Amino acid sequence: MSETSGYTVRALKAEDFDAVVDIDARILGRNRREFYDKRLRTALAFPDGFIVVAAERDGALAGFAIARLQSGEYGDAGHTAVLDIFGVHPDHQHGGLGRVLMTAVEDRMRKRGVAEVRTQVDWDERPMLNFFAALGFEPAPRIILERPASDRPQ
Repeated sequence: MSETSGYTVRALKAEDFDAVVDIDARILGRNRREFYDKRLRTALAFPDGFIVVAAERDGALAGFAIARLQSGEYGDAGHTAVLDIFGVHPDHQHGGLGRVLMTAVEDRMRKRGVAEVRTQVDWDERPMLNFFAALGFEPAPRIILERPASDRPQ
């Protein structure tokens, strides 16, 4: 654990589950308990494949991040972290906690020999795009393609 900007940074743990779900629901306006049940359980069960970070203040969870570690996906050379989950309680937003969490993720990446981090943001999520841009993220030279599974080409 480390103390940064009044926050205690530590590994995310199973006991944080309800607080993670609550913070996410406050941010998105909907409950994703089932999603977090699967994702957090997987991340904690396979610690070599994930970086899990939590930040608390006065004993209460204020933010969290989960990055999945990859090696060789899509023909890439080397190791990459994919920041899948990132949440800061609304009461703690715009005060530097996001930067604290990202620094903690990157510190753990370096210790594991991971040199690159990626994430994905919806185009209309301007606050998140601005946040990641402020941290030095740029559009990647990749295009993500998608279509409904039911729309098979004839």
